Amino acid sequence: MMNSPPNRSFSSVFMTDMSEEQQDSIVNIETPTEIATNDTEYIGDKTQPTEEILNALNALNQTTAQNGHEQSPAQQGNVKQDTPSQEAPSEWHVLREKLREQPHDPDGWNKLVDLAETRGEIEQIKQTYEALLEVYPNTSSAQIAYLNHFLSPGLFPYAEELFRRFLRSSPLVDLWKFYLTYVRRVNTSPASREAVSKAYEFALSRIGQDKDSGDIWGDYIQFLKAGETTTTWEEQQKMDSLRKVYHRAVQIPLENVERLWSELETFENSLNKITAKKFMSDLSPSYMQARTVLRQLQRHLGPLFPPPPASSSTRPHLYLPPTPTFNAAERALVGAWKTYLKWEESNPLEFEDKDKATLISRIQGVYRKAAIRMRFYAEIWYMAFVWTNSMGKPEEALNILKSGMEANPTSFLLHFAYCELQESRKEHAEVTATFDKFLDVLRAELDELENRVNSANSSFTSDGSGRVVHTGAPAGNGSGSLEAGTISNNSSFATQASDEKPPKVKELSDRRQEYGVVWIMYIRFARRALDLKAFRSVFAKARRDRWTPWEVYEAAALMEYHCNKDGGTGVASRIFEKGLETYGDEIEFVLRYLGFLISVNDENNARALFERVITAFSPERARPLWERWARYEYQYGDLEAAQKLEKRIAEVYPSDPPIKRFAQRHTYLGTDAIAARDLGFAMAARQPAALGSTSTLNSIEKRTDSLFSLTSASHMPTSQPPVKRTSSPDYKRREGSARPDFGPPSKRQRPSSPPPPRDRDRERWEGPPRRRFGSPAGWERERDRELQHVKKDREDDKASTLPTVISWFVGQLPSPASFDGPVFRTDDLMMLLRNAVIPSATRRATPPPTPLPPVPPPVRTSAGGGRPPPDYGPYQGPGGGTRGGRRY
Repeated sequence: MMNSPPNRSFSSVFMTDMSEEQQDSIVNIETPTEIATNDTEYIGDKTQPTEEILNALNALNQTTAQNGHEQSPAQQGNVKQDTPSQEAPSEWHVLREKLREQPHDPDGWNKLVDLAETRGEIEQIKQTYEALLEVYPNTSSAQIAYLNHFLSPGLFPYAEELFRRFLRSSPLVDLWKFYLTYVRRVNTSPASREAVSKAYEFALSRIGQDKDSGDIWGDYIQFLKAGETTTTWEEQQKMDSLRKVYHRAVQIPLENVERLWSELETFENSLNKITAKKFMSDLSPSYMQARTVLRQLQRHLGPLFPPPPASSSTRPHLYLPPTPTFNAAERALVGAWKTYLKWEESNPLEFEDKDKATLISRIQGVYRKAAIRMRFYAEIWYMAFVWTNSMGKPEEALNILKSGMEANPTSFLLHFAYCELQESRKEHAEVTATFDKFLDVLRAELDELENRVNSANSSFTSDGSGRVVHTGAPAGNGSGSLEAGTISNNSSFATQASDEKPPKVKELSDRRQEYGVVWIMYIRFARRALDLKAFRSVFAKARRDRWTPWEVYEAAALMEYHCNKDGGTGVASRIFEKGLETYGDEIEFVLRYLGFLISVNDENNARALFERVITAFSPERARPLWERWARYEYQYGDLEAAQKLEKRIAEVYPSDPPIKRFAQRHTYLGTDAIAARDLGFAMAARQPAALGSTSTLNSIEKRTDSLFSLTSASHMPTSQPPVKRTSSPDYKRREGSARPDFGPPSKRQRPSSPPPPRDRDRERWEGPPRRRFGSPAGWERERDRELQHVKKDREDDKASTLPTVISWFVGQLPSPASFDGPVFRTDDLMMLLRNAVIPSATRRATPPPTPLPPVPPPVRTSAGGGRPPPDYGPYQGPGGGTRGGRRY
C-alpha cells in the first residue's frame, strides 16, 4: 500500500551511462605534448628536455625497473610530468559523497538540487533526483521538479514511465494535477476525449476525497461541459454525466464545495425546476454535513501543514521531513497528527455501510499523507498498520510495516510489530532474518557511538580531583570519561579493565541495554516458536557479542528455569555463573543472581555467593547487597546469625545507629511499627506544616531529620567536643533530590531547643558530626513521604509558567481581527453592569452613596442567604447617586 517504488534500477542505468561517457571523454583528452605539437603558435620551454631525451630516459627507466633498481627522484619527477594532473572533485560530487554518509539532511539535498539544476546536465539531474527520491520517496514537489525536465516531445516516453512509478502510491493532489495537465496536453483531439475522461476518473478515485481536490472536480466538470454533442441522445448523456459528477462532489468537504453547490443549483434549474427542487432537497443533508466537516477539517489541518520556508534560489523549496528531535514543538505536532487521524477514523462524514469502501479509501489516503509528512515517526506508521490490519487487509498492513522499517531502520516499535506479525503467519525464517538485520544495524550504531566517545576521550581525561584535563595522548584503554563522573571506576574485578569491554558512558550504557532487549525478544521468539535447542543457539550467538548486556544472561537463565522442567535450575545457575565472569562488577547483576538463589531455596550457594562478592565492592556500592542478605537472615535465619551479621554491618558502616537494624529486623511488608509509634513518625505526618517565620531550610531539616535526631542523640558521646568540618557535597545532593541514596553519612541537626536562625545555621555546619543511616524499605518510604511534602512546598513557591503545549496552542489561535461576529462597546457594557441595581432578598435599604478612597469587599447580609446590597463600590456612574433616570 505504502511501499516506496524501486528507484535503484534507474540510478544504476544512469551511472552506467555516465561511466561510459566519462571513459570516452578520458580517451579523447589530449596530452600536453600533443597540445603543443598541434598548436603552431606554441613555443616550448627551452629548459625542458627534448622528446629524444625523454624517450631515452623512459627506456632507461624500463631497464632499471627490470634490473630491480629504484628510480631516482629526478627520474620520478620527469615521469610525472608526462601524466596529466587529475581535476579536483566538483562541489556537487563533494556534497553527494557527504549525503551518502548522512542522507537525512534536507538542506543538503536542496543545495544538491540547486547545483544540478544550475549546471544543467541531464544525467546529473537524473542522479540527483533519483538519489533524493530513494531517501524521501513520494515527495511530490521533487517528483514534479524531476518530471519538468522530460516534458519535451522527444522525452515523453520517459516522463510517462516516471508517472507510472510515482502515481502508483502517491496520495498527493499536486502530483495528480500535474499528471492531468500532461494528459490534456498530449490528448488534444476530439477522438481522445474518452482517454482524458478516464484519466480524470482514475485520479478522482485515488484522491477525490481530499479537500484540496476541489480544483480537479471543477476542471472535470468544465471538461464535460465543453464536450460537443450532435444528437439529443448525446446531449442527454452529457447532462447525466454532469449530474453524477456534481452529486458526487457536493457531498465531499472540498474547499470549493459551496461554489459547486451553487453551480449545481443553477444547472438543475436550467434543465427542470421541478426535478431541481427534488434533487437539491435530497442532497441538502449531505451537503450541509460536508460544509460542517470542512470547517472541522480546516481546524485540524491548519497546524499540520505550516507554510514552507523561503527558498534561497528561484526554484521553489523542496519540503523534506527532518529527523525527529522530540522537542516540545515536535511532540505537539505528533499529537496533532494523532488527533486528526483518530478524528478521520471516527467517520465524521457519517458514511453508511453501503459506502464503507469510500470511507476506507478516504482514511487510506489520509494515512498515506501522514506517512509521507511524518516519515521518521514510527508511531504514525504503527497507527497506519493497526488500522489497516483491523480493516481485514493483512498484506497491505505488512507492506506498511516494511515501508516503515525502511524509513526507520532503528525503530524498535516497527521491527517488533513486524516480527510478531510474521510469527503469527508462521514465517519463522523471515523473523530470524529480521532480528539478525536489526541487530546488525544497532551494533553499527553502538560502534559509531563508541568511536565518538573514544575520540572525545583522546583529548580529555580526568585527574585525581575529578576535574577534566586536556591531554594530547589518547586514553590507554579507550574508556576514559567524557566529563567528570561520567564513567564508573568503581570496579574491583580485573575483567573490567579488558579492552574488549565497552566504555561506561551513560548514553552508551542506555543504548546497550536497549540492544539487549532485542536479544531478549529474539530468544523469546526462538523458545516459543521453535524449541529450547533453537533458543540456546540464539543465546550462544548473544554470548559472543561484545555489546550483550547482563540482562540477556538473566533472561536466558530464568527462561531455562521456568521452561526446562528437567534440570532447569542447574542450567540457570550455570548461566548466572557464566555471566558473573563477565559482569561481576555490575552490582545489579549480582543482586539478581543472589535473589535467584534465594528464590530457589539454594541457601548454601547463596551464602557462598554473598561471601565471595561482598568484599569486591566498596562499602558505598555494596550496601544493597548487605541489605538484601540482611532481609534474608532476618526472615529465615536464626537470631545468632542475624546478630553476627549486624556486627559485621556495624563494622562496615559505623555511622549507622543500632536502632535502625533493630527496627529493620521487626519490619514486615513495609510496616514499621517502631518508626510509626515509638519514634513518632505517624503523629508527625498528621501534624500541619509549621507556619510563621521559619525558613524553607529549617522546614526541610525539621521534616527530614526528625527520625535521625531522635535516634542519633542517644548514641552520641556526651563529652565529645564539636568537630568543625566543611560541608560535604552529599548535602547538596540531598537538598536537590527527594530520593534516598547510599552515600556517606552527612551532618544532621541535633535535637535541642530551636536556636535563632543564624545560630541554627552556625550549629548546622559547626556542630558535631550528625549520623545518617541506610534506606531499608519502611524507613526509605517514610523519608520519601516526608521529602515529597518538602518538594511540594518548593514547587508551590515557584512562579507558575504556562506549559509549552498551551503556549503553542495560544499562538495558533486566530488574531482578533479575524473575528466577524457582533462587536460590543465595552465601556457602555461596563457602565451598564456598574449601574445595575440588583434587589436584595432581605429588601435592605440602600444608604446614600458616599465617596470612599479604597474599594471595599462585597457586603453580605446578616442572614447570609441574600445577595449583597446594590451599591457595593465607589463608582456611581455618570449620574452620581441619583435614583432617577433609566434603570436596566
